[in-house]
Amino acid sequence: MADEKDRPHERSLQGLLHMAIEAGSGSGSTHQAGQMSEERRQWLQEAMNSAFSGQVDEVQQMKECLKELSSDTSDKDGVERKEKALELLADLCENLDNASDFCKLGGMDLMLNCYLSCPEAELRWRAANLIGICSQNVPFVQEMALSLGAVNKLLKLVDLDSNEAVRIKALFAISCLVREQEAGLADLVKLDGFSVLMRAMQTDILKLKIKSAFLLQNILISHPEYKSTLCSMGMIQQLVSLLRTEHSSFHEHVLSALCSMTTDFPQGIAECREPELAFEDFLRERCQMIQKQEEYQEELDYCERLLKMCFRDHSEDNGMDR
Repeated sequence: MADEKDRPHERSLQGLLHMAIEAGSGSGSTHQAGQMSEERRQWLQEAMNSAFSGQVDEVQQMKECLKELSSDTSDKDGVERKEKALELLADLCENLDNASDFCKLGGMDLMLNCYLSCPEAELRWRAANLIGICSQNVPFVQEMALSLGAVNKLLKLVDLDSNEAVRIKALFAISCLVREQEAGLADLVKLDGFSVLMRAMQTDILKLKIKSAFLLQNILISHPEYKSTLCSMGMIQQLVSLLRTEHSSFHEHVLSALCSMTTDFPQGIAECREPELAFEDFLRERCQMIQKQEEYQEELDYCERLLKMCFRDHSEDNGMDR
């Protein structure tokens, strides 16, 4: 049976570490190094080169992916290769430096001006997802995407695309471009993006509805100055009407948005009190329906908060405070 130290090491970082430990352990390390075979010495050199040149390799990988994506092949195999290229780029661009390099290599331009409008939905949603991943917390990437008209193109996908995954990923990309990004949010407002969010919340796609309500809530918290704009659009009436649809996890997010619309905003409170909405009665009924169901505790908290903010006098008279 071969001695443990003479066995070939796995060609991985773990094998590299194992070999490094052996080479540096005990007084016999010089002897061991002297006995290292040429094959193992060569492997160690290659492993070291690979370990310390990962960034160069990843840039090359991105170039190869973009070369594939720039080819004009449209057969089944070609589409599958493009899907894999987009998946690999999404993994690589989780690294912020790679995301910037991707844009410098022309990747963002290719996604926005080619892949968001390609016939294959599998490519469209992967392209939208890649735009979002690249744009998260990277101002350089955000600015480049915005300069290429990203918000307008993505809003059209959220509003009009026939594929659910495309709509969901396009909204994800929009969120990455407008949260904590003043220029992106300005584009959203200018392009009537609030109406797009409203329509998205009225679809039958639960994930799209939740993500739209969550983005709206986030905007309201960070930019309360848009509350009056949303009120003038009838957002409160629309949100209340959504609560009268079949009960689901989406309602928690709608109620949260309504809490944001009414916090420190008298106009929002006044609109919630409009008799035709019958909102107070609805909130009381909803509290009764979910008060003993632990999974709806947050929704219950939002209902009670709205009762206190908008109907405080009535709530106190009827003993709604727990």
